[in-house]
This record gives sequence, C-alpha cells and structure tokens, in this order.
Amino acid sequence: MSQTPSSLRELENHDAFIARHIGPNDAEIARMLRTVGHDSLESLTEAIVPAKIKSAAPLTLPQAMTEVDALAKIRAVADRNQVFRSFIGQGYYGTHTPNVILRNVLENPAWYTAYTPYQAEISQGRMEALINFQTMCAELTGMEIANASLLDEATAAAEAMTLAKRSAKSKSDTFFVSKHVHPQTLEVLHTRAEPLGIKLHVGDDAEAAGMDSFGVLLQYPDTVGRIHDYRALADAAHARGALVAVATDLLALTLIAAPGEWGADIVVGNTQRFGVPFGFGGPHAAFMACRDAYKRSMPGRLIGVSIDAEGNKAYRLTLQTREQHIRREKATSNICTAQVLLAVMASMYAVYHGPEGLVRIARRTHRLAAILAAALGKAGVAVGKDYFDTLHVTGIDAAAIHAKAEAARINLRRIDARSVGISLDETATRADVAALAALFGASIEDIDALDAATADALPATLLRKSAFLTHPIFNTHHSEHELLRYLRSLADKDLAMDRTMIPLGSCTMKLNATAEMIPVTWPEFANIHPLAPAAQTQGYKELIDGLEAMLVEITGYDAVSLQPNAGAQGEYAGLLAIRAYHRSRGEGHRDICLIPESAHGTNPASAQMCGMKVVVTRCDANGNVDLEDIRMQAEKHSANLAAIMLTYPSTHGVFEEDVVAICDIVHQHGGQVYTDGANMNALVGVAKPGKWGSDVSHLNLHKTFCIPHGGGGPGVGPCAVKSHLAPFLPKAFAEDGVRTAGTGQGAMVSAASFGSASILPISWMYITLMGQQGLRKATQVALLNANYIARRLAPHYPTLYTGRNGLVAHECILDLRPLKDATGISAEDVAKRLIDFGFHAPTLSFPVAGTLMVEPTESESQHELDRFIDAMIQIRDEIRAVEDGRLDRDDNPLRNAPHTAFAVSASEWAHAYPRELAAFPLPSLKLQKYWSPVARVDNVWGDKNIMCACIPMDAYKEEAEA
Repeated sequence: MSQTPSSLRELENHDAFIARHIGPNDAEIARMLRTVGHDSLESLTEAIVPAKIKSAAPLTLPQAMTEVDALAKIRAVADRNQVFRSFIGQGYYGTHTPNVILRNVLENPAWYTAYTPYQAEISQGRMEALINFQTMCAELTGMEIANASLLDEATAAAEAMTLAKRSAKSKSDTFFVSKHVHPQTLEVLHTRAEPLGIKLHVGDDAEAAGMDSFGVLLQYPDTVGRIHDYRALADAAHARGALVAVATDLLALTLIAAPGEWGADIVVGNTQRFGVPFGFGGPHAAFMACRDAYKRSMPGRLIGVSIDAEGNKAYRLTLQTREQHIRREKATSNICTAQVLLAVMASMYAVYHGPEGLVRIARRTHRLAAILAAALGKAGVAVGKDYFDTLHVTGIDAAAIHAKAEAARINLRRIDARSVGISLDETATRADVAALAALFGASIEDIDALDAATADALPATLLRKSAFLTHPIFNTHHSEHELLRYLRSLADKDLAMDRTMIPLGSCTMKLNATAEMIPVTWPEFANIHPLAPAAQTQGYKELIDGLEAMLVEITGYDAVSLQPNAGAQGEYAGLLAIRAYHRSRGEGHRDICLIPESAHGTNPASAQMCGMKVVVTRCDANGNVDLEDIRMQAEKHSANLAAIMLTYPSTHGVFEEDVVAICDIVHQHGGQVYTDGANMNALVGVAKPGKWGSDVSHLNLHKTFCIPHGGGGPGVGPCAVKSHLAPFLPKAFAEDGVRTAGTGQGAMVSAASFGSASILPISWMYITLMGQQGLRKATQVALLNANYIARRLAPHYPTLYTGRNGLVAHECILDLRPLKDATGISAEDVAKRLIDFGFHAPTLSFPVAGTLMVEPTESESQHELDRFIDAMIQIRDEIRAVEDGRLDRDDNPLRNAPHTAFAVSASEWAHAYPRELAAFPLPSLKLQKYWSPVARVDNVWGDKNIMCACIPMDAYKEEAEA
C-alpha cells in the first residue's frame, strides 16, 4: 500500500482531479515504465520527444483544482450571464428539451461518449436514431433523401451551393441568393464562394427568374418571417438549368407546403428547435435533404440499410467513397464530422411528439404569433403578413422599443432604426404575448376572445396537405415510459466509452469527466441566444476569453478563434488566414500547398476549398516525411508557395526529428506552416507548435480537450495562430446581426460567432481541473500507454513505425499485412473479432492499408490496457491456429466475427470450431459479455441497394415469415 499523505498540502494535492482523469495509478505507472525500459515518466519523455521542440519551462497555468472548487468557479462565471426571454429568432428559437431526452441522451454517456459509426456492427443503436433523423428531414421537406446532419444552417447552405455547382446543367459561375436569407448564412456563403471562383448575386427574389445562374438559394419562411410562394420562380430557374436550394424551418413545414412539393432540389436548415437549447449558437444539428438524383454528391454522412451475414437488415454508413479522407484533394467538401448527438436529440423529439404532437406545437406557436399580431394591429402598429411564427414590426422607434424590452428582460431582433423582429416559439406563454404587446402600447384583455376573432396568417395556397412521419417509429413512443425503453434498447446495441476502451488511433477517445459535462445544461449557458446583447453574456465572455488564453499558453501561438465548430473547419479557417495574409502583402498568387502523403484526408480537401493547388510530398521507408522532397518541392514552387500542412506528431504515430528544419525551409521560400492539431494529446505541457516555427494550427477540443465525440459530433476545432495571422481570424457577428470587428477581421466560417459555445465549458473545466502539472502528466501517460501496448504486443504484431530510441508517440500502428499474406486473415477480420471481446476496433487501414492504429489515451487504466492486450494475443493465437491448420482458413472465428447471441444459441451450429470459442474466447467474458446485435454487415450489398430511411414495417414482417 502507498503511504497515506500527512501534511495539509499533500492531502489537498491528493484530492485534485488529476488522479481521476489519468487511468493508471502511480504503482501501475511504475510497472508499465519497467515494461518499456524506463524508470520515470521524465526519462521516457526525454527518450521520445526531440530536444529541438521541447518546452524549456512549465505551462504558465494555475495548479490543479478539485471538482468541487472548479464547479464553484465556473458557477460564478455562469452567474455573470443573464437569461432573458429571447424572441430574436433569425434561425434560433426557444424549445423545451423533453426531460426524458435530456437525461437519457444529452446527459447519458452511452450516447455522448460513442464514436462515429464506422464500425457498423457496434453502432446499430445510434444509426437507427440517425435513420430516424434522415427520415424526419426527408419527409418534412418533401425530398427523397436526407443526410445524417451537418454542422449548422449557414454551412449547410454553403454545401448546397457547391452541390448545385457540381450538379446543375447550367455552366454559369453565378449563385443567386435571396436578400431575405438569414444574415449569418449570407456571410458564410461569401466566405465559401470567393476562393472557389463562385460569384454571389444577392438580390430581390424577382431577379432570380431572369438570371443566368447555376443555383438559387431561398429562405422559406424568410428571415423576417414572410412565407413566399416560390413555385413560379422555381420553374423559371429550372428552365435556365439552375437548381433551387431552400433554407427552411422544419416546424413551419408541419403547417405549410414542403419545398419538395413546389420545386426545390436541395433543402437545408437547422433542427435546433426540435429540443436542442440555444447554447449561445451551438452545437445544433443542421440537415440537408435533396432529390435522389444527387445522393452520390451529397456532402456529409449518410446512413443506409444493408444486410448482415445472417441475412438480416442492418444499418451502415453508405456511399463511403464520399468520405473526404478517401477523396483527398479531389474531395467536394472537407466535412469529416456531423452533429450526431444533437441529431439524435432532434430525431427523438420527433419520435416523442409524433406528427400530431409536432402539429400541435406548430399550431400553438402560430396562434400566439397571430394573436400578438392582431393586438398590435388594433393598436395601430404595422405588422407583416403571411407568416408562421415571426412578426416583422415596422414604422416604430426601434431604440425605444428595445429599451422597454430590456427593462422587461425581453430580447427582440434588431433589424434597423424603424423595425424589429419578434419570433414566437414553443416556450412562449400567454403572459409573454401580453408582455410583448405591452411594449408597443397594446393590451390584451381577453386572449381567448382575441384568439377566436383572429384568423390564421398562413397563406391559403401554401397550406400543407401531404402526410409526414407515418412510420410506426414516430407513432409509438409518445409516453415517457415507452421512449425511455426505446432509448435504452438503442443504447444497449452500441459500444461507447462507458463500456470499453475505444483505442482509435488519431481520434483520441479519452475520459469526458462528469464534472466537465455538468455545466453544459445549466440554463445560464444553455438558454442564451447567440445574438443576445453583450451585456447579458458577460459570463460567456469571461469563459471564452479565459479558454482562449489557456489555449494560447498551451500551444505557444498568440491568438485563438473558437468559431470553427469542427476540426476540418478549423483547418479551413487556418488556411483562409494564410491566404488572406499573403494577399495583404501583395502576394495573392501564392496558391501552392505542400501536403505529405501521410496527412489526414481533410487536409487536401480543405486546401482545395481555399482555392489552393495541392502538391503531395513523399514519405520515406520509415513513414517520416521526406525532408529532401519537401526541400525540392519548396524550391520548385518557391514563387507561388503558400503553405505546408503537417501533422505532428506524424500520422504514423512518431515524433519526427526534422520538423524545425521543415518550418525553416518553408519560411525561406515565403510559405506558412500549418500544423494539424489532431495529435495535440502528445504535446500538451511537453512542446508548443507555436514556438518551434509553426504559424497556425487547428485544435480538436473533442479530442485532446475532452469534449466528447457524441457518436460523431459535436466537435470544436479552434484555430490558433501567430500574431501576424491574428488579423485574419474569423470575424464575429454583432448583436444587431451585421459584421463587426470581433476576434479577427477575416471571414466567418460558422453561423455563430463562437461556434458551438455551449460545450466550451467542458474544455475550460478540463484545463482548470488538471492544471499545469496534470496536463503535462496526462501527455506523458498517453505516451506511456501507447508504448506499453506496442512493447507487450511486439512478440505478436510488429509496430510498423517507431521514432527515436525505438519508441512511438501517443499511438502505434500494428502491421497485420504479413498475417494476411500468410493466412488470408485481414485487419478487418481482426477488427470484427475484437467485437466478440467487447472492444471497439482501433483505426482500421489508416494511414496504411492492412494495419490497425491504436491510441489508448492517458485515461485508460493498466487493467483496461491489459484486457485489450489479452484480446489481441488471443486473436493472434487464433490466427496462428489458421497458419498451422488447426482452424480452417475460411471457416474460423475471425472470418465469421462478430458472432451474435442468436447464432451461438441456435439449435444448429455448422462451424468447425466450438461455440464456446466463438462466444467466450477468454474466460473473463463469461462474467461480462457484449453481444453484437447483428452479424458482419455486407458493405457491397448496401452500396448496390441504397435505402436511407426507416425500414418499412413489411420488411420486418417478411423476415419473420422467412
């Protein structure tokens, strides 16, 4: 036993959070260090990290805190926010998160700690929820297919623009945008269009009919609430070879005609008002729906239905050739994530309420808006017509109205000096309507009488007549008990961090501590509109300023923007800053981006989206970037060199020795150095990219800084830069909805000024809880855990690449290619067999085909590491049995994995190996066993037979009869 601390300082240090986050205790660390041949974490760090990049001084951050103290500190920060009643609208609306969804999805680690569903067999629950989401979006919009969510409405609109460019018959370079779209959407469209050579024409809707363009974007209802009849415009656009994209509101579509019914080709929007709080702008799940003809060009993820090895229906990510990791510089988008957790919440909101419940919510919202409009009209106040929930009030002294509203703790939309906007929502009450009317000098004496005397304001020619959400899944779970059980049944099908280590190389699946998660749902963070006046958001300002300062200290850069709400978007923001910097110096011709062949696939995709030309550089036999090839390419393209994009430590999991020399070479030829922050978990407290010559990095807060992956989103990808690039960071949005000088003067990349602001408390809490020493120790233990796995598995699987002293960084690549050559057993077979052991597979065939990349992170204990190692050793023994003929080459536990409970318990067993080996390859599994809900999923069948909506009930009937 370790000695009990005696002094007050020792006792206080013992209560710090560090030991809760870091998996191995000191005794385990000592044992693991002996295994890898070192006597201390400092010795191991010295052996792994090149001296040229090591930080000489410790991080200038406070000491670690206890959970109690950190929660008290952030409570004081939250209390500086003021939660007013917000009727601002502009794409964001008040909503009630059903408590059963709040507790059992948003606050449930079974949902928020899951990973992207690349391994289909252990992701059936979350993929069913996403199929529900896709079905919901497709049916409400009247389209044939929808994806599994996008980042926000503005970026979804930008993706619609580029989809239209790829797909339209028109060869024009002009994209028409209605001046009635949300202002933040217009800003992001400007950002995305210019580097691609797309000309935006913003104008009155009537102009679109006669304009030569490849696409048209309309807002329905528009930004100030008006519902327009766009049928003739859509016909005219189609006649000219253009596609029609529509940004819409799903709740409104329960009452008004679906865009697909009047000519839309692509429909985008935000599902935020389906049970997801404001959160000061995010995260929220956007969506894209389109005609079936465009499904192979649709960006983002798409869940489809296939069959498994037993012939049963099974879900999977479909059309995976669209994944940008694969298409690289030929990618049509750099999207590498989604907003899965939020999409699940929105889909469950629809499941819980059902079509009739959604109509009731929409009807009530509209009636409140109509009653308010009637009261204002009686008082002589001018209000727009043909609306759903938003009133455009004109001819008033807006400043005076806003002053009255502020005194009543009410926020209205700021439009101009003579008008305001008022958006009602499901949270609005009769008392709210009376209070809103009073701001304009109107009174409501009998709201029921006014209701009875007031007609609807929905245009009669655009009333919805088509059915939607008819599938039983949306008509079954309306009691809390039923939804609770449905959510549990889905979660039970999946593997997430609450059950097992997810040893994904490059993806850093670490502990998302409960204390870090708790503040997210506090009303002071959750219920703030992104355009709330600055005086009401002082807590957010303190939080954001503090987190930016922490990240500046950790990275060695000079400024940070938290606006990018995904890692790939952070890449994009960084490259835009580089592009703008060159232009500011009269060197806009610099457009060559060097990218090593080992880089993450989003890197070349982001570069081409910025209008850069990608030049791929080689790696040597050891997996390191080829310094001489970089030197040669930099010299060759010296006049036009814009940047190099590096990943450090490398994608191959090692600290390369030449990173400083690479920075020097690129700078000598006028370029800038972008360092991908995906592997920052190996650097925090040990080395700072901003100090060794790098100019810009994106950071993954959903990796290194503990925001959970949420089944494939949310993510946050801040952009960190040196001072000369700081002026070109993304700009913030003012509270009146127009551009203003924010963090930088560059282009907006997300709809909200601070991206997914409501989950920033997670990273703030992590850094605060760990403090200076804890962050460094976390990095060191991450290095230790990876090397421990590599060393213990060395007799069974070779590690493909190592760095100095034969050590790896925070991840290792296990080479299974020789085993495939000898036995026919592939890396995919090993990945599927790990499911039988209750493990999510490591990263499969990236960055090298036929390999597994393992990243254990510092939050995994020695017990869990050993459990994984034991599984991998047992699998190697099974492969050896194939090698020497004890197991059949084709009929063996690996080729048939995963084994379902149904298969193992069936009356017939046709395999040559015993059932016990299939189900319980290790004795420990008899005490705790995860059963895959489906057998191996057939990817080829799924791509040939694409179905991306809820499985028809008669299909289940057919299976039962078969």
